[in-house]
Amino acid sequence: MSARHERLGFLVRMEDLDRVTSSREHEVAQLRDLAALGMDWDGEVVRQSERFDRYDAAIDVLAAQGRTYECFCTRREIREAISAPHPVAHDDAAAATGITAAKITADGAYPGTCRDLPAAETATLRAEGRRPAVRLRAEAAVVDIEDRVHGTVTGVVDDVVLRRNDGVPAYNLAVVVDDAAQGVIQVVRGDDLLSSTPRQVLLQRWLGLSTPAYLHVPLVFGGDGARLAKRHGAVTLDALVARGLEPAAVLSLLAESLGLAHRGERVTLATLVERFDVDQLPREPWVIPENLQRSMP
Repeated sequence: MSARHERLGFLVRMEDLDRVTSSREHEVAQLRDLAALGMDWDGEVVRQSERFDRYDAAIDVLAAQGRTYECFCTRREIREAISAPHPVAHDDAAAATGITAAKITADGAYPGTCRDLPAAETATLRAEGRRPAVRLRAEAAVVDIEDRVHGTVTGVVDDVVLRRNDGVPAYNLAVVVDDAAQGVIQVVRGDDLLSSTPRQVLLQRWLGLSTPAYLHVPLVFGGDGARLAKRHGAVTLDALVARGLEPAAVLSLLAESLGLAHRGERVTLATLVERFDVDQLPREPWVIPENLQRSMP
């Protein structure tokens, strides 16, 4: 609605790097749901699973700048390293920015075990059959972003993974490359991804790419106060339709959640595009109405 209201193009991209979302059945279902709600899109559907060469080229650019390193840590080793007592890193970065080291150390951030691994140890790990991931040498960069819902947000960028040890590019790199390649100038997405945006803006700067406008909107929660998920029951359009809720009614319910329609009001997509106002968007999560929750198993 934001794109159509501002007379921008609306693009659909299948972010199918994860095995769970990489099936064509998943893609068909998503496109079918958009069409059922009256939403159309511009141009061809782009699939990240078909664009590895672009992501590898971006990693090569960062590597040539000395901004990457190989990481041989397993997930278990990373969890253990994070939970173990260790001195706070990046004191120099803290001093340079005027931010205390405690503030710039993100909870759960990779502790930098492999950041300056000696060549001999690297050779040993390779000989053991360890396959490395590629991480960004972020140096605890402090990045300010501007979000049209949340205003100015400051984040400290950790040494995020750019390519997993199975050779699959990571989300944060892929979306940066794709946004630039597709000419994206506005990104609208859930605010669960707001904390990742400073990483993406830093990558844009280092890759010489433009930064789009960002608009992070609240999520939908179940009655238990947790993000809506399969455990809450009938959360897909197909499941809701099977329980007697037609797509037009679902569209009206979504419009109500955004403050664009009164309770029970039937609206069209054209009406919602006309009514859309980013300044009136809610700032808190929307909880599924109790009567709808009761229809879920």
